[in-house]
Order: sequence, then structure tokens, then C-alpha cells
Amino acid sequence: MATAISANRAELIAIANSVASEKMIDKAIVIEAMEDAIQRAARARYGAENDIRAKLDPDTGDLRLWRVVEVVEAVEDYFRQVDIRQAQKLQPGAAVGDFIVDPLPPIDLGRIDAQSAKQVIFQKVRDAERERQYEEFKDRVGEIITGVVKSVEFGHVVVNLGRAEGVIRRDQQIPREVVRVGDRVRSVVLNVRRENRGPQIFLSRAHPEFMKKLFAQEVPEIYDGIIEIKAAARDPGSRAKIGVISRDGSIDPVGACVGMKGSRVQAVVQEMQGEKIDIIPWSEDTATFVVNALQPATVSRVVIDEDEGRIEVVVPDDQLSLAIGRRGQNVRLASQLTGKAIDIMTEADASEKRQKEFVERSELFQNELDVDETLSQLLVAEGFGELEEVAYVSIDELASIEGFDDELAQELQNRALEALDRREVVAREQRQALGVEDALAEMPHLTEAMLVTLGKAGIKTLDDLADLATDELVAKKRVDQRRQRKEGPEDKGGVLAEYGLTEDQGNEIIMAARAHWFEDENTPDGDTQGEDAHAAETSQ
Repeated sequence: MATAISANRAELIAIANSVASEKMIDKAIVIEAMEDAIQRAARARYGAENDIRAKLDPDTGDLRLWRVVEVVEAVEDYFRQVDIRQAQKLQPGAAVGDFIVDPLPPIDLGRIDAQSAKQVIFQKVRDAERERQYEEFKDRVGEIITGVVKSVEFGHVVVNLGRAEGVIRRDQQIPREVVRVGDRVRSVVLNVRRENRGPQIFLSRAHPEFMKKLFAQEVPEIYDGIIEIKAAARDPGSRAKIGVISRDGSIDPVGACVGMKGSRVQAVVQEMQGEKIDIIPWSEDTATFVVNALQPATVSRVVIDEDEGRIEVVVPDDQLSLAIGRRGQNVRLASQLTGKAIDIMTEADASEKRQKEFVERSELFQNELDVDETLSQLLVAEGFGELEEVAYVSIDELASIEGFDDELAQELQNRALEALDRREVVAREQRQALGVEDALAEMPHLTEAMLVTLGKAGIKTLDDLADLATDELVAKKRVDQRRQRKEGPEDKGGVLAEYGLTEDQGNEIIMAARAHWFEDENTPDGDTQGEDAHAAETSQ
């Protein structure tokens, strides 16, 4: 490139064409880079203060240099501006605001100037090449791409993609897979980011999307949209699960993915280094899908907690280890597949848990409602678990229980309301003893029990409550211990997480607590002073 600046016109154009074709960028960009390099060299020769322009004809190679000055009334920059009197001498008829072009003779670049021009051209071409790579790959996220391993650096694999380079980071590789320089590898484009050192193309062989794209290549029905992969989960290098559904009732989605004698699934397994794949029929019914996802284990019962986003699965005693899997692999993949936390327990554990809950609720009704054991157990057996449910349910629903009548139902409801009032009084006394302001009791959705919890947490004034963020107040605690690292900090959740308040309710509470801040702003001292002045004028 050093000779490109001082070369003849034909050579300049030939070099521009060669660089543009080699780097696969627009020729106009190379021409612009050359012009910029010549401009910089000319400014170094004639003075950096001058506004010097260069124009290189892309067809003929003709190079023109000129200096541009602006016609102004009062000159501030003597290198770039000229007054109207001098302008008339240079160009008759010149007016304020015009630009006068002063042609310059061609320059002969020295060694240092040529080297500087070379660096400018290289940088411009490099920037254009990076931009082309980014524009080419930014819309290809999620595609399968094939490349050749260029190098392995610190466990990260650099892949030559032809017109760009991608990297497979260590955590996105299949464990125990040996990759050598020169090997051809397939991977999915995970992310493309624009950075100072060029576009960073991140590839992955461990992401579930890689497996889904491989199935789309091997199974024509998936490519055509007849069969859809609704969910996928992987333990790279070991096991994977996919949930599939067919839009055509005559096509079995599992059979289509397996293929004749397992040919289709085996092709995917080989590409993923022997990773075992469970193909599961997807179902809109969460319970059915969970049962399918836990295969090959047999499931006795599924209990879904929609509020907590958890699923309780009961299995026979001899199926517990199979349902959990090696190092918890089976239940972990099933949890990823369904998007819900799954608790596995045996029938004996489930029975013990139900019995414990039954006893606790029976004792609650016995103590609070002052009824005998038989009546309390009957309430629990009918699905009542809290005093609020008894207090606020309709009389007809209570009276419909076998052995109950309207009079008994009314009496039970009255006792439940009295028990709730007693709880409220006790909680109010505790709240006052903790020093929680009465103003907090006027906030929406807050009960006396919640105020006691706030007081124990040190939140006793409106300002204390107003300073909280929503997630600090109502965020739920994550109780899935399987996904928590032992060394990590414990997730305590929000202060009122145990009461099950929603995020909208939390926002409403905090905004109500902050309302007095805005009231103070709306009544400034200036208004009071104005009223006092008006009163003084009236008295005069």
C-alpha cells in the first residue's frame, strides 16, 4: 500500500479493485479511504490548519487537490475564511457564504507520509470489513453454521466461517469433546455483538437451540412446520429431552422424529457426541406433560401449585431413584422442559405430609372455633384450611356439607369472624408495642399481621415504607434448594413475601406511602407567605 499513493493512475485503480474484491467490500469505500489518506498527507505538507480536499476518480484514476475557504464578513480563522474584499480579488462576484476553491499542485509523498497513508487506508478497510461481517451475521442468530477450527485458545475454540471468525466458548462446548485444528464443526449462532475489535460471533454446541436446529435438518416434517418442537432441555454430552407436537393428526410426532429404525434421531445423537435424547409428546395439560417428561419413571399423582409455580409429583417407592435420575438429571431436565419447579416424593412421604397438614388444620379449627374433633376434621375433609375460608364463604356452601344445617353454618361463621377479630386485636397490640405508626394501618392491602412483620423488620414509619422498592416488599423467596449453590447468599425474598401479595399490590402500597411527599411539594411555603401578605393588606 505504500506504493499505492505514489503509483500512477492505472495502478491506483487496480489496487482499489484488488483490495475491494479481496476483502469483499464496496470499491467506493476503498476509494474513500485513499482520498482520506491523501488529504491527511496534503495537510501535513501544506499545513494542518487548511481545509484541503482530495478527489480520486474511480474510473480514470485522476487525482485532484484543492483548498477551500469560506467568504465571511469578519474573519476569525485566517486559514479557512476570507473577507469579502479579498474574496472579490480571488473570485469576482463572490458573496458572503460562498466557498472559494483554490486548486493545489499534486504532491509527491515521502516515506513517512506514505507509511501514514498506508495506515489510514488499512484502518478504513478494516472498519469496513468489520461492519460487513456484522451486517452479514446479525440476522443469522439461531442458524446452524459450519466452519473449520482455526485454533484452540485457553479452552475456547476459534472457528473460521469463511468471511468471518466465530468463537465457541468453553461453557458452550460439549463436555469431553476433543476438537483439533482443521476439524469441521457445526454449531448454532448464539449471539452477534458489535465491539471495538470487530464483531464478536458467539457459537454454541451445548445450547438446546442447536439440538432443535439439528432435528429440523433431519426431520422434514419439522422444517415444513407439520411437527413443532415446543420445548427442549439439555445436559450437554449426557442426556436431553424434547417435547414435540404434530399439527397433522395422521402423523405421529415421536415416530417422525425417531425415523425408520431410529435413523433420524441417531444422526442427531452422533452430531452431539452420543448424547441420549428422550422424545416426548407435548401436551397443553401441564400434569400430562409432566408425567411424560419424567419418563421412564411411573408417576402416581401430580399436584400443581399455580401460585408458587411448583409441581408436586408423587411416585411409588421403587420409582423414586428412577424419577430423580443420576445426580438429579431426570427431574432437572423435566423441570427445564416444563418451566416449573418439580418436587419428587414417595407415596409414603406424600401420605405423611397430608396427614400432618390434616392434623394441623384440625387443631386450628378446634382451638379457634371451639368445636369438637369430629366437626373440625369434617371441615378439613371438605377442603377448608384457613379461618378466612370459613368466615367469608357463603352460608349455603357451609350448610351443604353433610350433617350441617343453616343454623350450624351461621354459628361457625360467627365464631370464625370472632376468632379473626381476636387475632386482629392481638396483632394491633403487638404492632403498637413495636412502635409502628398508625398511618401505616391506613395503607391499602396491609393487615395488622403484615404491620407486625414490617415492625420486626424495622419498617415503622411512612418514610421507611416509601423508601422500599417493590421487590424488597413483596418478592417471593425461591425455595428450590436444588438450584441454589451452597456458597451463595440465601434468598430471603421480600419482607411480606409470605403473605402472597402480587407485584401490582406492592406497587400500590408503596405509591400510597409516597403520596405525602408529593402533598408537601404541592403546598410550598410561598403559598403561605402569599396568604399572610393578603391578610396584611386587608387589615390596612
